[in-house]
Amino acid sequence: MPILLCALVALTACGDLKSRFSKPKTGFDGQAALGYVQQHLAFGPRTPGTPAHDSAANWIIAEMKKRTDSVWVQRWTQTTPEGNTLPLTNVLARFNPTATQRVLYITHWDTRPKADDDPNFGNRARPIIGANDGASGVGLFMALGDVFKKTPPSVGVDLLFVDGEDWGNFDADQSGAYPDALFGSQYFAANPPTPDYKPLYGVLFDMIGDADLQIYQEANSVQKAPEVVRRVWDTAAELGYGSIFRNQVGLAITDDHVPFLNKGFHVIDVIDLQYGPVAQNDPFANANPNYHHTMEDTIDKLSAKSLQTIGDVAVTLVK
Repeated sequence: MPILLCALVALTACGDLKSRFSKPKTGFDGQAALGYVQQHLAFGPRTPGTPAHDSAANWIIAEMKKRTDSVWVQRWTQTTPEGNTLPLTNVLARFNPTATQRVLYITHWDTRPKADDDPNFGNRARPIIGANDGASGVGLFMALGDVFKKTPPSVGVDLLFVDGEDWGNFDADQSGAYPDALFGSQYFAANPPTPDYKPLYGVLFDMIGDADLQIYQEANSVQKAPEVVRRVWDTAAELGYGSIFRNQVGLAITDDHVPFLNKGFHVIDVIDLQYGPVAQNDPFANANPNYHHTMEDTIDKLSAKSLQTIGDVAVTLVK
């Protein structure tokens, strides 16, 4: 009888422990974040130069004005190597804008004009809807705005929505610039809000809504901003998210953090590039199927739980 009682107590304790670690750790609401993803998707593909792109930009600006202390809008015209002229918009939503100690969070809000990795060749000329690749970060930032409006962070926080990340190829030219992609991050890094703008550190959040979420330490981040990687991964582990934030170096990824790193900003990439089911714990394995840059990048592949995980980490970093 005592043995059975102990077993029952142990089982209950395990159940309580599991329940405690499965609950939100902060005021962030993953379900609300998923709802904001859906609102962003309602505009359709946010390809630069389209009405949907303009409407989505206006929506981001209006929504962030409701939540933040100030919103700084950066507009310019980008010319691509093929001669296309794209009207682009970065949005910087700021909490405690007078604080000298600042943390920069970055996400992109545009979508790719062509589903060039779709297994169906007939889809490859079509624009993607970008539920994970574009909208997941927007949903995250909207929900972060809700939290920070109620409970201001301990430092200044800048939420930067960059445009034109996903336009074309990600090859660098001889100068180290990216002439066909990463437009918004390159433009902001070269034209910050003030000449002396230098946040303590920055985190790029990209493709963070995948229901099968696995975040490895991106190799460029580890090389150039290892202290930021350690801060983020330690925070995730303390929250009980060590199984999601893997303590293992993955691939080097060309993403919006690279222009910032090249300008001396300590910005890392939090990204799950293995978008889809992955059978093994291998940072170099390919998801099968992989929904990245395909017409299958839809909201049914996302989860509120994944957004909750990322949101809890983002909030805790600036408490």
